[in-house]
Amino acid sequence: MFLAKVKGNIISTQKNKYLLGHKLLLTQPVDFKGNYLGNKDIIALDIIDAGIGDTVIVCQEGDAIQQILGHNKAPVNTMIIGVVDNIEINE
Repeated sequence: MFLAKVKGNIISTQKNKYLLGHKLLLTQPVDFKGNYLGNKDIIALDIIDAGIGDTVIVCQEGDAIQQILGHNKAPVNTMIIGVVDNIEINE
């Protein structure tokens, strides 16, 4: 899992039938302060209604995503599983 910032929406006119009704978002990994890490954009399936500008928790493991979806028929490896409201670090 990692933190990411949602940068945009992915619009697809053709989708796998098991992805119909699900939103795809463009994300980029960030650190705990919200600074972008590198320049690697990642497409993630969104099932929690995240939006552009949100900091999110992204899971990037096929087995966990299959368990969340309840099947292994969708070709998904990356999913947004939470929206981050606040980050507090105790040192």
